[in-house]
Order: sequence, then C-alpha cells, then structure tokens
Amino acid sequence: MNPKFSPEERTEDLIKRMTIQEKIGQLLCPLGWPMYEKTEEGVSYSDEYVKFIQEQHGGMLWATFRADPWTKKTLENGLTPREAAEAYNALQHYAMDSTRLGIPIILAEEAPHGHMAIGTTVFPTSIGLAASWDKDLLEEVGRSIAEELCAVGARIGYGPVIDLAREPRWSRVEETYGEDVYLTTEMAKGMVRGTSPKHNGWDKGVVSTLKHFVAYGIPQGGHNGNPSYVGERDLRENFLPAFHGAIDEGALSVMTSYNSIDGVPSTANKKLLTDILKAEWGFQGFVVSDLVSIDGLAGDHHIAADLEDAAIKALTAGCDVDLGANCYPYLYDCKALDRAVRRVLLLKFKLGLFDNPYIDPAQTEVVRNEKHTEVALQAAREGVVLLENDGILPLSKNAKIAVIGPNADVQYNQLGDYTAPQPEENIITPLEGIRAKASNVSYVKGCAIRDTEKDNIKEAVRAAKQADVAVVFVGGSSARDFGTKYKETGAAITDENSVSDMEAGEGFDRATLELLGLQDKLLKELKKTGKPLVVVYIEGRPLDKAWAKENANALLTQFYPGQAGGEAIAEVLFGEYNPAGRLPVSVPRSAGQLPVYYNKPFPKGHDYIEMPSDPLYAFGYGLSYTTFSYDRITSAEDGRKVSVTITNTGSRDGDEVMQLYITDPLASTVRPRLQLRGFERVNLKAGETRTVDFELTDDAFALYNLDMRRVIEPGEFIIQAGPSSDNLPLKQTITLK
Repeated sequence: MNPKFSPEERTEDLIKRMTIQEKIGQLLCPLGWPMYEKTEEGVSYSDEYVKFIQEQHGGMLWATFRADPWTKKTLENGLTPREAAEAYNALQHYAMDSTRLGIPIILAEEAPHGHMAIGTTVFPTSIGLAASWDKDLLEEVGRSIAEELCAVGARIGYGPVIDLAREPRWSRVEETYGEDVYLTTEMAKGMVRGTSPKHNGWDKGVVSTLKHFVAYGIPQGGHNGNPSYVGERDLRENFLPAFHGAIDEGALSVMTSYNSIDGVPSTANKKLLTDILKAEWGFQGFVVSDLVSIDGLAGDHHIAADLEDAAIKALTAGCDVDLGANCYPYLYDCKALDRAVRRVLLLKFKLGLFDNPYIDPAQTEVVRNEKHTEVALQAAREGVVLLENDGILPLSKNAKIAVIGPNADVQYNQLGDYTAPQPEENIITPLEGIRAKASNVSYVKGCAIRDTEKDNIKEAVRAAKQADVAVVFVGGSSARDFGTKYKETGAAITDENSVSDMEAGEGFDRATLELLGLQDKLLKELKKTGKPLVVVYIEGRPLDKAWAKENANALLTQFYPGQAGGEAIAEVLFGEYNPAGRLPVSVPRSAGQLPVYYNKPFPKGHDYIEMPSDPLYAFGYGLSYTTFSYDRITSAEDGRKVSVTITNTGSRDGDEVMQLYITDPLASTVRPRLQLRGFERVNLKAGETRTVDFELTDDAFALYNLDMRRVIEPGEFIIQAGPSSDNLPLKQTITLK
C-alpha cells in the first residue's frame, strides 16, 4: 500500500500475500448491472455485489452502467452520469473497506462509439467513423469517450473493434473500421491515441480493449461466431497488424473472439494469445475472454469436457480474465494463475486505483458536454458518403421537399448497436435536421424496415407528387426494443417475433443484402411520380444499391451516424457542408459475389455470366460537390517518400481523401493486386493546388516469405495515387535494391 514503491514492486508484494481464492477473484468479471441498487434514498451496492466481493473476492465488473433492453435498464431505472459516479464510489468503498487486502475494483464498460450508458455522447458507429478517413478525428472521438468513462469511474473501455469486415452478411460490420488492414490500423491507432494512458497520462487514460482477437469478421456463411478459414500468412499480413499497431499506441487489453481458426477456438489458442501476442509482441496488458467464450469451449466448440476443463484450457493458453465469471472459479493453483493476476493488478496500481480509488461526482459535468457534442456532429458530417449526383444536390431551402422513408424520423435507427436509451431531445433525426433548415417540408414514413403488413406508400406517393423533390431515407436498423429476446452473450435471437426494424447488430446475420420489407416497393412507386428522387441509405452494412444507382438523381450513405446524424445530413443536402466521406468497404452488386473486398490476391477474377466481378462501388469511393485533379507523383529513390500534387478544379472549397496504393508485381508469395499504404484527408480552397508527402515505412513493402519470415524483397514496386481504389490516375514505378 506504500506509493513510494514502484507498481511492479507493489504488485509482487501483494501477490505473495494473496490466497488462491483471492487471486482467482481478480480474474472474474461478471455482469455489473445487478451490482447496484437505486432507491429513493440514492444509489448503493446490492446484496449480489456483497456476495461477489465476500465469497468470490471479485476484482472486476463489466457493463455496470450499461442500459439497454437486454439489461432492462431504462431512462427511468438506469443511472444518470452523476448517479453512476455515486454508485462507483459506493462499490469501491465496499471493496476497499470490507475486505482483507483492500484491493480496488475496476470497471469495464462498453464503449465502441461512446460509453453505452444513459446521458452519454453517441458518436457514429465505427464503420461511419472509418468513412471519414480522418485519423485526427478518431483521436478526438477517443479522447471524448475516455473523458466520459473516467468521469463515472470506469477505467476499461471495450473497443475499438478492429475486425476486418470482408463478409457483409455478418451482423457486426457496423462495429468495424471496414475491410482493409491499413485503414483499420490507422483508425484504431487514432482511437487509442485518444484513450490510452500512454498519450493522456495514467490519471486520465483508460485501458482500451481491442476486439476481437482474431479474424472474427470473416465467419463461414456470415454466421456470427462461425469458424474463420484463414492461413497464418493471411493472419499476419491482414488481421494481426491492426492489433499490433493499436498495442504499440498504448492499448492494454485484448478480447478473444468466439470463432475458431483451423480447429482451435480463439479463447484457447496458445499460439495466438501467448506465443504471438505476449511473447513475440511483448504485450504487457491482459487478455479477456469475450462474454462466456470460455464456457463455449465446452458448450459450443466441444473441446472441453466441462467448465473446469474449459477454464484450464483458456488460462494456460493465455486468457487472463473470465468475462462472465462462470469458469475461473474452478481453477486451481498454477503458474499461469500468478501470471494472469500479475497483469491485472499491475494495471490497477498504474491507474492509481490503490492510491486514488474514489471520484468526485461533480466531474460528470464533462459527460455529453458542448465539446463532445460538437465532435459527434463533425464525425457525422465527415462520414457522409455521396455516391451519385446528377446535379440535383445541393437542394434549395426554398424547395418543396417531401421527406419519406423508414429511417427519416426513427431516432434509434440512427444510432446502431451498443447504444443506451436516449432522451428524445438528445437525438436529431434527418426529418428534424431538414425541417430546421427548410420551411416547406412534408413527411410520410411510407413503410418500416422489415414489416410487410402495414404501410402508407400511397400517402408517400401523394406527398411526393405535391413536392419539388422527394428525399427518401431507407436502409437498415440495429435498434433493439424490449420485445427482443437475447442469448446469454447479449446477441439478439432472430425469430418470427423479433422486432420488425432490426436487420443488423450482433446476432442479426443476413443471407442477402437487399432492402427488406416494402422498401423496394416504396422507392419504385416514388420513381413513378416523375419527381426528382434523392435516396439516402442509413445502414450498418453495405446494402444492395443497384436500383438506386440507376434510378435515383442522387444517392448517399450514412453508416449509423449517431446523435447528430440528422443535422449532418441536412447540412450536406443543402450544401452547407461539402461531403467527402469515402467507402471503407466495397459495395457488392450481389451477395453472390462475396467476398468482394478490393485487395484480393492475384490473379484477378473473371466476370460472372450474370454480372461483372467488380463491386458496384469500390473501396475508397466517394464524390464531392467540387472536383479534383491529380497532377503529379514523385518519389525518392528508396521509395520511402512519395509526393502527390492535386488541385481543386471546382468552384467550391472541399475535402479530398488522397489515397496511395502499392502493387508488388513479382514476389515469392502471392501478393494483393492492390494495397492501400497511405491516405490523407486534406481541405482545398477552390482553385488551390497542394503537394502532400507520404512517408512509407517497411510495412508498405514487406511480406511474409515462404519461410514465414517478414522481409522486403528487392525488385520493382508500382505506386499509384488517386481518389479511390478503382480510380488511380497517377503511377510511379520504383526499384528497391
């Protein structure tokens, strides 16, 4: 307990004093929301918490302040930020004052796009953040999230999710940064710079838990948790670098995934968790299972005889913490136990929990403050992707506008999964955003996302006929309600009684990518009116846009834009903000093309009988209200510095996302046909010319050779630059000796 000694010395001293049961308790992380009680007198700890501390010597809680239909915590019975801070102090006081050793509790909270608790700031989901292609923005979002977590006493934030989304049928695409290793790595590094103690100090930083280790986003058949088929070279070149990069930036926790790779579940994969993560990379943080994924070694994967067997397999493989806390109570004394406890306790000492365990509830004023809400708005703006525009946009504020569609005025359809209940005044829908800027606006919903029984399409057609333009908001939804049933993991169960709108979010995998319900019918009936049609997809995955591409006068996408999405899209529609979002995932023409990610290895695929093999919209694609020309590319002899000159050739100021790709045309192992290796979002005034320098590291040219050694092979490399992966007008060939 003496702060004059180092965290390492204090950790070793404490471990020597602990019983086996006390050590095991530090590795248990059960559901946190049953651990407090809210009464008219205030907030305090519950009998269940007393039992957890006294009988299991518990040291960690998950999702204590989470509110959603699964937890059954609402705006009425959940905790405001100040109440959450008071609850934290009560929990911490009991842990410190009523136990033999006075070891503080540490709280882990869901925070992929904002803290999943009442009253917090809701940022765009990760796929929407990635559409900004803005590393500095991600850092600001991360810093805002960390401030809101620390304000209520939470020091572990679950996120970012850095799975590669190569399978759009998978239900959790919205939680990722897209399909590409380089973009995902840079987005993850930006987020962790904003959250980690390495960049913000141990008193202000939080432990970011990277999810999900590893290759979880390519499940067979798109089924959440199914096996992933990937070789070691592919793992090392595409799936592991984002984790390695985020850890180098200061991430201190990694979560295992539900899937298996080559017959080994990730939660029991010693090669991944110990040999690569801890030994090869020198990772100093701790590994936590995904919720009940240790249980799943027995119940799902059938590689363990029972929970005790599962616990031993997970711990010895390198999984330190049991999320769900069902298995590790069965552990026995072994070296692996001390190794795991050491990692958890060391972080508690470094975070200052032993010396400054309590917080001032007044500091919760930072939660959802003006600065954070402005960051959320800017993130929503930067993530809007303009796909088509025949000149109809920007709209005139004097036009008669018919706002139509299932996503025009449903608040929760803007927010994505892992979002807490929201007061109505905290969320701006597209209809509200448009009405705030234009006076002659009508609204008809038309239909729901999934419901095929009820609609008012005729009323929508009538409104369109009376308007100058119809702006139609379609797409998907990850909005849960209190009628949805859930698995023990929190994933939703899909059946005939599921909520009609939800077609994405954990557990809602798709067999197709078409619009569900009567949305196609709605669009086609509106087209028949002859009125100009602006279509906006609000979605969690890249849905089918083939009809809209051919028939809409303008087409845009917003990947669940968060609390300010309605204001952001209105600014874009009326030209107050020039869109510059770019696709972080390829948009397929059909589910039959999958997988369709841009950086497939050689050889290039041939076309199908029914359609081309290339996607409908390519990775990195997006339009603007201005135009840009790529004028010149130069590179240093060693290829490490590449300069690209562009000009804003239009009449409006705007952002351009400059993209740099590399091809290795001759190598010892099969290479990607194209690989993103640099990007920069730059703002250019109308007529302005600018040269941007890209600094390329070894990673830009390296590969894993036949001996699985990471090397740079001499020879030619083709460097290309342009506005998207399928439009690269500048090319330079360099030779590395």
